[in-house]
Amino acid sequence: MSVEFVVKGRVAAVTLCRPERMNAVDAATERELEAIWQEIEARDDISCVVLTGAGERAFCAGADLKGAETTGLEYWTESRPNGFGGLAFRRSLDVPVIARVNGYALGGGFEMVLGCDIVIASTTSAFGLPEARVGRLPLDGGMVLLQRRIPHNLAMGVLLTGRQFSAVEMQGFGIVNEVAEPQELDAAVVRWTDEIVACAPLSLRAIKQTVNRTGHLSPAEAQGLRTPALVKALKSEDALEGVTAFQEKRAPVWRGR
Repeated sequence: MSVEFVVKGRVAAVTLCRPERMNAVDAATERELEAIWQEIEARDDISCVVLTGAGERAFCAGADLKGAETTGLEYWTESRPNGFGGLAFRRSLDVPVIARVNGYALGGGFEMVLGCDIVIASTTSAFGLPEARVGRLPLDGGMVLLQRRIPHNLAMGVLLTGRQFSAVEMQGFGIVNEVAEPQELDAAVVRWTDEIVACAPLSLRAIKQTVNRTGHLSPAEAQGLRTPALVKALKSEDALEGVTAFQEKRAPVWRGR
């Protein structure tokens, strides 16, 4: 297996395990990732996902071009509705996803970062969409996501040069939430996951589902959209537990129902 999937304390760790290939994604890895995202979607014991790459060199260097036999056009015509790694623009995954970026996040690796909700990056990280430098295109999310996340000229600076950008630069662009020294990266990630897990699981799902499904609507239209997760959260026992715990000055005990 080229992807490790472990769940502990309501936090799922998804780790690309191809360090000898800079955690580049081949067809088999893509299938493993899709199966994992589908399992997470079907479970109710996960409040947060941490996506990372094994080793210290790379988060993910994108698609594994070694031995690639398809042309760019053939790659483009293949159906990948959720973008690179099944994550870049996936809208069915209502669990918050943190990118733990520990090295190179290039091409599809950067596209996967763009599919995450929170990004924690090491000072040794590097981000970029180098496809144009090898005669290819960032087809699985890069061209369509980046321009929607940051100002036009910043997005074009990334897309049209193919160069690498530091974690600090990406933080300045608004892509990275926090930059940490390599030895402090895990502690930073744990701090974020602890804060997410402290929230009601159904509230987390409702927030992410609403954000994912209403971005194209006006504020008034979005406010009136009754997403399934939102209705479930508002009618839940946890909604009452949260208020009761606040009044009793104690930590809430979430039951996910």
